[in-house]
Amino acid sequence: MGSSTQEDKPIARQRILVVEDESHIADGIRINLQLQGYDVKISTTGSAALIDWKQWQPDLVVLDIMLPGIDGIAVLKSIRLEDERLPVLILSARNSAEDRINGLSHGVDDYLSKPFNLDEFLLRVDRLLKRNGWLTDDASPEPSNPPGNYTFGSNEIDFEHGVAFHEGRKILLTEQELRLLRLFVANRGKVLTRGEILEVAWGVSKSLTTRTVDNFVARFRKYFEDDPKKPLYFRSRRSVGYVFDH
Repeated sequence: MGSSTQEDKPIARQRILVVEDESHIADGIRINLQLQGYDVKISTTGSAALIDWKQWQPDLVVLDIMLPGIDGIAVLKSIRLEDERLPVLILSARNSAEDRINGLSHGVDDYLSKPFNLDEFLLRVDRLLKRNGWLTDDASPEPSNPPGNYTFGSNEIDFEHGVAFHEGRKILLTEQELRLLRLFVANRGKVLTRGEILEVAWGVSKSLTTRTVDNFVARFRKYFEDDPKKPLYFRSRRSVGYVFDH
């Protein structure tokens, strides 16, 4: 027998994560995508989707908006905190202009309304994956959403290395702290409710009552404020949430 060649190696199949809680729709999508040669994983909740996205690293996400617990827009926001390139296709019964604009404003690549035409759906999937392949081929080996450094006042956050500096003092940051800081920086000047922070930063349902957010903000004030009792940057909005002013 001759030796194996490069051409003998199987080509890795592209992965598609389908986030859909209606089983008959999810099963139909999975079967048809598999017939096209894709690997498919189904997530039935927003929380599960965030776990599967992290662990499975799909090439495309097909995302419903109306999900139990964390909704699809919160899933989208959470993904975009770390990855601007991953193509996301919203597939939803919510099809008003306002819904589409909301999805596009938070970084969705395409939007298709239910009920949908199967051939159109498969063409959109193919197009998104091809476009992402072009971007990947042309891109440098840097991360898809390089966070870089962010400076405010006498503070600097180095997102890449997970450290910060306050007047030259080094602060080691946890992954949860980094995600919350990314969220604040991306939404500077905008009030974020505790529910939004729980959903987008950490993938926790906003229906849960917790003082976790308050504790993290108190920690940031100790890290970055000259006077934690009179914060300039991490400010409270009574009965609403917090705003990062810079």
